[in-house]
Amino acid sequence: MKLVFAGTPEVAVPALDALIASGRHEVAAVVTRPDAPAGRGRRLVASPVAERAEEAGIEVLKPAKPRDPEFLERLRAIAPDCCPVVAYGALLPRVALDVPAHGWVNLHFSLLPAWRGAAPVQHALMAGDEITGASTFLIEEGLDSGPVYGTVTETVRPTDTSGDLLTRLAFAGSGLLAATMDGIEDGSLKAVSQPADGVTLAPKITVEDARVDWSAPALRVDRVVRGCTPAPGAWTTFRGERLKLVQAVPAPERTDLTPGQLAAGKNTVHVGTGSHAVELLWVQAQGKKPMRAADWARGVRITDGERVGG
Repeated sequence: MKLVFAGTPEVAVPALDALIASGRHEVAAVVTRPDAPAGRGRRLVASPVAERAEEAGIEVLKPAKPRDPEFLERLRAIAPDCCPVVAYGALLPRVALDVPAHGWVNLHFSLLPAWRGAAPVQHALMAGDEITGASTFLIEEGLDSGPVYGTVTETVRPTDTSGDLLTRLAFAGSGLLAATMDGIEDGSLKAVSQPADGVTLAPKITVEDARVDWSAPALRVDRVVRGCTPAPGAWTTFRGERLKLVQAVPAPERTDLTPGQLAAGKNTVHVGTGSHAVELLWVQAQGKKPMRAADWARGVRITDGERVGG
């Protein structure tokens, strides 16, 4: 088939690579978000998908909105058979959805109908899911509600951050998306409607969602820290300033601390929760680089009874 691939961040690159490498289909063009300011100089930088497509000599389309007339005209001129999508980042209007004969097929990082929305991996971790995965489905105008072509499963490891899990799913999902394109082309694959039961939503994680509630059990604190790493980053406050929690682990041996209470040893920093303590391993103070929690504690000279979280 002739394909137009839509995607933006680094997590979409493995799928683009898989489609290019398959040799069975032609990736005629790539659709991605416009260049965005990045770094201290805030200079405009192309998306990871745009960079990869340019390396491969593939035409890159960067519409401000996918309903822009110029973009739609070019899409119709290319006349793709199907448009595979991975984390493109913009809603597709019906006028665009109707262009390819086989529609737009999305690779979504959950086992649908669970975790429909922008942040499925973060929500799966924060909810304590033991199994997750990726799904390919036909995009409709509803939120991730279209019929499903296929899935792959992935075990959630006890120390997984959302970054760890998303990386594994990106590579597992790339094979699934390539296989889905093959099945659509030869007619061996039919999309199956999602069940009405088991629908959960995964909206974008806000900065406030990432704030740690120290009155919650240690298990919940651990899930929030891992689910929000690397983005948006779990955080708390210390002496009125934000403190990012880069890495923390449950410490069931410490049950003597009240929620938010700090205890700094020679090489350890513990914080009380609603159950047992957690040990802070890496933190990032406001305006600073990430550092070992023990080094941070020595620098700020934590006093007895001092707390995080206000």
